[in-house]
Amino acid sequence: MADAKRIVIFAGGNLGKDSIRLIRPGDLLIGADSGAARLIELGFVPDLAIGDFDSVSPDELATIRRISRRTEIVDPVDKDYTDTELAFNRALELEPGEIVIAGALGTRFDHSLANVHLLAAAHRRGVRAVVTDDRNEIRLAAGGERLTFRRTDHPAVSLLPLTPVVTGITLEGFRYPLNGARLEIGQSLGISNVLEADEGAVTVGEGLLLVILSRD
Repeated sequence: MADAKRIVIFAGGNLGKDSIRLIRPGDLLIGADSGAARLIELGFVPDLAIGDFDSVSPDELATIRRISRRTEIVDPVDKDYTDTELAFNRALELEPGEIVIAGALGTRFDHSLANVHLLAAAHRRGVRAVVTDDRNEIRLAAGGERLTFRRTDHPAVSLLPLTPVVTGITLEGFRYPLNGARLEIGQSLGISNVLEADEGAVTVGEGLLLVILSRD
């Protein structure tokens, strides 16, 4: 696969009708398991299809293998990673500027939570990343950083610690401001804030903070 500044991964979770809006010209596209079938259904050619493909039919797998530029089939018993993490690791190998993980949230909470944790792995590699579906956009604000984002059709903004404690949390552009605040795992203080300015910012002193933009 050629190098890319932005990689979009389609996983096998919730992928609504608006998922096509995530793809921009020049993106490198990776389909994890049935996410590859979804890319093809939308009219795109996956640069890589990867997984054990236990969520697709034999006919769908044949189509994936025929259309994708590259297909990696892994043993469902011997593999150590979920299909989404396999795709994510391949994306990291290309050292992109940003990774978008779509369809990473679904009915399996264990998989959804593991996929959100991939944001921490991206941070360790210095790569921007977002986990998204039709109703949520999840990013990571890390200690010493200022995360900015524009107001979208996701009116609720929630802050949840990914490390046991996050300190020095300051918000700009929000209805309910914070200045140097502290959040611990188990607190709901950061749930359902509202971004009222056109652009908002979250600054963190120490720790890892999930910034979740949501809509009902």
